Amino acid sequence: MSFIKRYLIAGLLVWLPLGVTIAALIFLVNLFDQSLLLLPEHLRPDELLGRHIPGFGIILSFVLIFVTGMLVANFFGRYLYGIWEKLLSRIPLVRSIYMAVKQISEALFGDGSQTFQKAYLLQYPRAGLWTLAFQTSKTQGEAQIKTNMAEVVNLFVPTTPNPTSGFFIMASNTEIIELDMSVDDALKMVISGGVVVPYWPGTENAVGQIEPPKTASEYDFFDAGKKAQD
Repeated sequence: MSFIKRYLIAGLLVWLPLGVTIAALIFLVNLFDQSLLLLPEHLRPDELLGRHIPGFGIILSFVLIFVTGMLVANFFGRYLYGIWEKLLSRIPLVRSIYMAVKQISEALFGDGSQTFQKAYLLQYPRAGLWTLAFQTSKTQGEAQIKTNMAEVVNLFVPTTPNPTSGFFIMASNTEIIELDMSVDDALKMVISGGVVVPYWPGTENAVGQIEPPKTASEYDFFDAGKKAQD
C-alpha cells in the first residue's frame, strides 16, 4: 500500500500547483473582464464580435490604469485626487479600508522613498532566532533619535503567509545583517514560510565555514544589558 500512497502524492504534487494556477488565472481574467461593463453595450467586444472572448478586459484595465496614472501625475489631476481622498476620509468604514489598502499599495508599488528598499536579517523575537525584515527608510525623527542608537533603520517584519501584516521595528544598523537577495526573493521566502529559498552564489563557499552557535549570554546586546545593570 505504501507505493500507492507514494504515487498519489507524486501525482498530487503535479496537478495541485497546476490546478491552482489555472483557477487563479481564470479568476483574474473574469475579474478584469468586469471592466468591460464600463463601456456602452454597443461597444462591448461581445456585441461587436458576436461571441464572448475572455481577456479583453485585461486590455481595457491596462488602458484605464495607464490613463489614470497620466492624469494624477499632473498638477490638476493631483488636485482632484486630493479632493477625492478628503471625501473618502470622511466616511468612517470606507476611510479605514481605503487608507489601509493605500498604505500597503504605496509600500509595495510606490517610489524609492516608500517601497521596501532592502532585505535584512534581524534577531526576532529573541536573540538566536532570525527572521527577514525589510528596510522602509532611514529617516531620523524624534522616535529614532531618542533611542540613542547609531544609524537607526526603520524595519518592517512581515508575517507568514500574509506579508501585508507584521511589525514595525527600529534597530541599530550594527544589529542587523544586510542580505544580497532582492526584496522580491525575500518576499517569496516569507510568503512560502521558508519553503522557497532563493539561490545565493556564496552558498557553496559558505558550507563548512559556519561558526558554532552562540549561547544567549554571548550576544553583544545581552552583554551590553548586563554592563548597564552593573
